[in-house]
Amino acid sequence: MKMRKKSDLPRKTCVACGLPFQWRKKWEKVWDEVKYCSDRCRQQGTKKS
Repeated sequence: MKMRKKSDLPRKTCVACGLPFQWRKKWEKVWDEVKYCSDRCRQQGTKKS
């Protein structure tokens, strides 16, 4: 992967908290499966309303 500016990284919206988050190197191979911005949101799931 070629160097990119932070502003050029892909973004998604967390399904639990609704906040936007950016691509991270550790999610490189599973980016399509990532739904949550953090472990805390993943544990809460979509319960928060």
